[in-house]
Amino acid sequence: MAQSKTQFGYRRHPDQDRTGADLAEHLVVVVGAGPVGLSLAIDLAQRGQPVVLLDDADRIGEGSRAICFSKRSLEYWDRLGVGSRMVDKGVVWSVGRIFHGASLLYQFNLLPEQGHKRPAFINLQQFHAEAYLVDRVQELSAVDLRWRNKVIGLEPRNDHVVVTIETPDGSYRMRASYVVACDGARSSLRQMVGAEFKGQVFEDQFLIADVKMTAEFPTERWFWFDPPFHAGRSALLHKQPDDIWRIDLQLHPDADPAVEKRPENVRPRIARMLGHEKFDFEWISLYKFQCRRMDKFIHGRVIFAGDAAHQVSPFGARGANSGLEDAENLAWKLDRVLKRISPEALLESYHVERSAAADENIRESTRSTDFMAPGSRQEARLRQAVLSLARETEFGKRMINGGRLSVPSIYDSPLSSADCDAWRGGPPPGASMLDAPIAGRGGTSTYLIDAFIKAGTRFTLLEFANGAAVDAGEGLGAIRIGGHDGFSDCEGLVRSRYDAEPGTAYLLRPDGYVAARFRQPTRSALEGALARAAGIN
Repeated sequence: MAQSKTQFGYRRHPDQDRTGADLAEHLVVVVGAGPVGLSLAIDLAQRGQPVVLLDDADRIGEGSRAICFSKRSLEYWDRLGVGSRMVDKGVVWSVGRIFHGASLLYQFNLLPEQGHKRPAFINLQQFHAEAYLVDRVQELSAVDLRWRNKVIGLEPRNDHVVVTIETPDGSYRMRASYVVACDGARSSLRQMVGAEFKGQVFEDQFLIADVKMTAEFPTERWFWFDPPFHAGRSALLHKQPDDIWRIDLQLHPDADPAVEKRPENVRPRIARMLGHEKFDFEWISLYKFQCRRMDKFIHGRVIFAGDAAHQVSPFGARGANSGLEDAENLAWKLDRVLKRISPEALLESYHVERSAAADENIRESTRSTDFMAPGSRQEARLRQAVLSLARETEFGKRMINGGRLSVPSIYDSPLSSADCDAWRGGPPPGASMLDAPIAGRGGTSTYLIDAFIKAGTRFTLLEFANGAAVDAGEGLGAIRIGGHDGFSDCEGLVRSRYDAEPGTAYLLRPDGYVAARFRQPTRSALEGALARAAGIN
């Protein structure tokens, strides 16, 4: 089977020659150079923080793995300087279709409205995403990426962690103010801190086959219940770049993984689905649904993110996307703590916000699993009744669950200020900012997301002109809509999406989430909201 790989060489580092009291000291050590660890390291580096990034392998590209990246993730990658490259390579899609047997039950559009810079989703093999992120890391002198450096020990201290690392030249140790574990679902660091990974492992198995072929299928997500080519089970079809197609086939819980993943046994299954054998295999794997998470994402000065902290089933694209939300949530908070402009207590809000998001993803993933792979006769009868209703009714269609797709989390957060004014719409405190087209003073078209990036991805005030600009104080970015010096709301979508009136203002966090909103902000109200959002009171 063909497989895209990028391999990197091991290099000895001067830290390996330091011993005893002369151990190297680093502010942040990130463990795991997957999409989450790479993105976190880039984010911190762009904020001026030096990062040591360790990975126990020396390559990327072992199978496509995660392929479906959300609009929110793409907007985050825009801030990291890699969004356009991801979209240019990826397969853009927003439409999904649900089938029962050979019949179409319904279709949906995840982003039916215009006026957004980024699409609802792209499909892009994880090895491409990782390669682009590594390229970006290599442009940043603040990131020290060390391949074939495996963490084998953690020794917590009051104000640092001593990390023991194994390399081809033997082991060495160094000190880190903070260690961030992004080392995946089988996290060795999770075991080192003695944390449990609690949750549910489902018995049903799914076969993944990435096949290379020329096909005329549209760039949509197709999901089947009980298809004629795979009776009694479920199936999924997605297009990836370079004429690669992802096919997922549900298997019997008792199926032998070693037997099922043999190419000679997979080929007839795929041939029945496609009606031909004009395809080649790129990657074959099996998985079981798992919905688990750690009780605490922070253990002293060791912080967990991505699959190391939580794991969900791949249907719904909630794994990698939620891990990227972990990274963007943590980066700005860790940056402020390291710069001593916010107290260490701010980091606790990372656990509060992201553990709640993990619970939400696990609930949705568990519901999807229960519907796609009923575990009892009662669940099977319920699913059959819903599928029958969906042929005739709209409410039946809404009850079908073929994997609810990833959406940005909404935080019920201690960092958000209370919203006492009357609002008919707009993102509330705890929700992510919305994009919309705008134009500069010269008429140059751009997007609100880009204006936020240019403001420095710090705390930023989005204000809608009503005379003089709001006195927001020093250190706060500003995006002004309207007035002689502001951006033009060229299509009226900014005001509509933000339920804005003259004088309305939104305080945006450095990760693009709404910290507070006001109809008529005052300096004291802004200062109070900013202090709360920064964890200062």
